[in-house]
Amino acid sequence: MRLSPADMEKFFNPESIALVGVSRSGTRLGGLSFLSKFIESGYEGRLYPINAKAEDILGIKAWPDLASLPEIPDLVIIAVGAPKVPDLIAECAEKGARHVHLLTAGFDETGTSEGKDLADNLVAACEKHGVLVIGPNCMGPYRPAARLTAWGAIPGLAGPLGIISQSGGMTQRLTEYTASLGLGVEKAVSVGNGSVTDTLDFLEAFGKDPAIRVIGIYLEGVSDGGRLLTLARDTGLDKPIVLLKGGETDAGARTAASHTGAMAGSSAVWEAVFRQANMISVHTMNEWVDALMACAFVGAPSSEGVFVLSGGGGTSVTAGDSFIREGLSVPQLSATAMQRLKELVPAAGSIAGNPLDLWKVFTDLDCLGSLVDMAEQEQDVGIILTERLIARNAFHMPETPDLTRQTIERLKERRGRKPVVFAVDSEGGDPWLASEGAAIRSAFGRAGYAVFPSISRAARALARLCRYYKKRAQMLTPKV
Repeated sequence: MRLSPADMEKFFNPESIALVGVSRSGTRLGGLSFLSKFIESGYEGRLYPINAKAEDILGIKAWPDLASLPEIPDLVIIAVGAPKVPDLIAECAEKGARHVHLLTAGFDETGTSEGKDLADNLVAACEKHGVLVIGPNCMGPYRPAARLTAWGAIPGLAGPLGIISQSGGMTQRLTEYTASLGLGVEKAVSVGNGSVTDTLDFLEAFGKDPAIRVIGIYLEGVSDGGRLLTLARDTGLDKPIVLLKGGETDAGARTAASHTGAMAGSSAVWEAVFRQANMISVHTMNEWVDALMACAFVGAPSSEGVFVLSGGGGTSVTAGDSFIREGLSVPQLSATAMQRLKELVPAAGSIAGNPLDLWKVFTDLDCLGSLVDMAEQEQDVGIILTERLIARNAFHMPETPDLTRQTIERLKERRGRKPVVFAVDSEGGDPWLASEGAAIRSAFGRAGYAVFPSISRAARALARLCRYYKKRAQMLTPKV
């Protein structure tokens, strides 16, 4: 189904929202919790809670039904029992409302004949009345720029990502995760069962959205593999698509069938789809976030060579291993660059080369800037990775100030344009270290730099990025 720009405006930038099924009290997920979160997020549009027995709810005037509203709402959120939904679709149509988020579960994902019949009745009602539905069984649309953030990161962070997911929980977690890293979302949608509008409809719409630069998808199954292949291949020529496929194992496939009713399909078929469409395939939430971070902030590198700026012998050695294992290169530097390093790097306690072991890069920003400028001139270097240190007692430097802000300012002055990415090692069980690392990564992310909690995670994400751009270049090259 084609979603027009006007449809997208109603779903993601509504000026008025009616919520059907808002109780006066309770803590469960539903109409009341959505109303509460819209208020918390600072949504500036008009809210119309529907409850025939209430005068007001949470200080907002309540209305007995959709027909009594003083205007046609841009978006209707339905949170009532599944058997009542087809009649409510008709009420929406009578009011003139065509855009519905159906939070309600209990349709074909139940695997019962009753649930299947309800899903069929829902689709029939929508087709009869010309109503577009996101859902059922989903969290619906999300857009921080419009404060349409009743779930996920609240009020959220606007940015370049477009997220489509068959799972509300996965979408919610991703928006929280990326916001904490300074990587924002333009639009996200939890489609649930996708009975009327589905993943592919939003993939097509997001592919045409100029505000979205990178698309992330969580998918358990799809009914039209041919359309997915065509859309992903065409969209991927313009913007990267990072796909986390749920249900790759037998156990996952069984769970997917009871979650959204999706048929997962074989892993061999999906691998073929990934190759043909040039989608970036990931397997975990961390890999999903890392790949989205790389695609959003790095862009197409001039080569697959990485120059690694580190500050420890063992760290430098294992950093080089990490990039090589992922299929990237850690090229030897030119004679000119090596001569420059001999001038900067002391003979004792450091290793001149690539990777570079030089503790001074953590504390001397002029030195760091000079090395980045040097790496910019290396033909075989396409990406520059520098570690940043969290000062602590173990490193005999408890009084060292945090230089994150100054590092960002210094790098803004650089002459070149090769991407610089960061690794801030804060993995492990130390809660203080984790907290400090999260704050530093957020600052780099908000400044537009890709940043990772370890060099190994950076290597894997950057390798996926390079493979995507290499394949895209091949797809764009005219065949002779």
